[in-house]
Amino acid sequence: MPCAPIAEEDGAFKMKEKADGPLDERHAQMSRRQGLKLGAASIMASLLPVPALSATQTESAPKEKTMADNAAVRPFHFEAPQADLTDLRKRISATKWPDREQVTDASQGVQLATMQKLAQYWASEHDWRKCEAKINAVPNFITEIDGLDIHFIHVRSKHENALPMIVTHGWPGSIIEQMKIIGPLTNPTAHGGTAADAFHLVIPSLPGYGFSGKPTAPGWNPVSIAKAWATLMQRLGYTKYVAQGGDWGNAISEVMALQQPPGLLGMHTNMAATVPPDVSKALSAGGAPPAGLSPEEKHAWDQLDDFYKNGLGYANEMALRPQTLYGIVDSPVGLAGWILDHDIRSYQMIVRVFDGKPEGLSRDDVLDNITLYWLTNTAISSARLYWDTAHNLPAGGFFDARGVKLPVGVSAFAEEIYQAPKSWSEKAYVKLIHYNKFPKGGHFAAWEQTAIFVSEMRATFKSLR
Repeated sequence: MPCAPIAEEDGAFKMKEKADGPLDERHAQMSRRQGLKLGAASIMASLLPVPALSATQTESAPKEKTMADNAAVRPFHFEAPQADLTDLRKRISATKWPDREQVTDASQGVQLATMQKLAQYWASEHDWRKCEAKINAVPNFITEIDGLDIHFIHVRSKHENALPMIVTHGWPGSIIEQMKIIGPLTNPTAHGGTAADAFHLVIPSLPGYGFSGKPTAPGWNPVSIAKAWATLMQRLGYTKYVAQGGDWGNAISEVMALQQPPGLLGMHTNMAATVPPDVSKALSAGGAPPAGLSPEEKHAWDQLDDFYKNGLGYANEMALRPQTLYGIVDSPVGLAGWILDHDIRSYQMIVRVFDGKPEGLSRDDVLDNITLYWLTNTAISSARLYWDTAHNLPAGGFFDARGVKLPVGVSAFAEEIYQAPKSWSEKAYVKLIHYNKFPKGGHFAAWEQTAIFVSEMRATFKSLR
C-alpha cells in the first residue's frame, strides 16, 4: 500500500532489535441530519476496498536495500528507559485538575473521581515492568511492508495441524488486548482443549500504534492494512489461515475477506458490521427506526442510536483534526481520560474496576494499555487512522454490512457498542458458519472475557480446519 518510508526517531522510548538477520519464522519459538451524516457516516467511514529506533542510537544515511532486506523478519525486544517511567510518574503527580463535573452521572464525560483514583494508582502502584516482561516473554518481531516497519507477535503452536490466525486489535486497544488468549489458543491441551483446537497466532500492531512504525504520509487505512496483513501472512509461510478482529480489527478483517487474498479461509468478528441499509439511513438522518424491527433488532437500534448521538466525540475529533490533540501527548492523565471515553459501557466497567470491583479487566490491565500508548508516543499517530479512513475511502457507515462472501463467525457481546442480531448477521454474511450471543462482555472481548473468546475461536473455525 502507498506510504512513504518511515523515518521516525522517537526519544520517548527505545526499541531493541537483535541483529540476527532474517529469521525462519516456522522454527521460531515462539444535518444530526447533515452533521450526523458527517459524524457517523463519513467519519466512521465505509471500508469497502477501492480500485522507532533506539533513543540512544543513530544511523548513518540509509543504504539501498535489496528485496531480501526489505522482507527480513527481525526479532524485537522492548525496554522502556527508566527515565521515561520516572518522568511519567512526575507528570501524573503534577496534573492540573479541572473542577468536578456538574452532574452526578457521566453525561459530561469521564468523571473526576474516577480519573483521580486512576492517577493515584498509576503514580504509586502500577508496575510497567511486569507488563513489559509479559510482552518480551513471547516472540516479537519487526518486518518492513510497503516502506513501514510492522511489529507483530508470532507464537507457533507445538501441535502439528494448528490453524494459523491473524488477530487484529482496534482503538483504543493494542496487542495487550490479545496477550491473555495466546496460551489457551496455541497450547490448548494445557487449557481445557485438545490438540485439534490449536492455533498459530500472529498478532500485529496497527501502523502508528504500539511498536509499529508511524506513517509519515497518508495512505495507511483499512484497505491498505488488509493488503499488508496478507503480505505478512504470506511472508511467514502460511498458505492457509483465518482472520479475527473487533473494532478496527473487524474492519480490516472484513476488508481482507473482500479482497480474498490467497489462503484466507474465513474470519471471526466480535464487533460485526451487519446494519441493513434502511437502518443505517435512518440512523444517519436522525430519524425514527424502520417499522417491523424485532425486539432484538430494536435493542441493537437503541444501542446504535445512543452511540451515534452521544458517543462519537472522540471519533469526530480524530477523523477531522487529529493533530490538534497535543494535550494527550503532553499529559498522561489527559491521554487516560481520552482513552477511557470510548464507549459508555466500557467506561462504566472501568469505573467499577477503579472502585475495587474488577470484572474482566483489572486496574493493571487498563493502565498497561494506556502506558503503552504513552511510552511509544502514539496518541496522535494512532488517531490518524480515523482521519485517513474518513478522507481516503468512500463515505458510509462503520457498521454497515459490506457483502462479505467468505465464511464468517460472529460473537455478539451484550455490552459491545451494539449487539449484532442473528437476523442481521445472517443477511450480512451469506456464509455465516457460527453465531453466538452472550449476556456479558463488552468491547474488548479477548481481554475481558478470555475464556468465552477462546471457546468461540475453537467453535467458529472447527469446520475450516
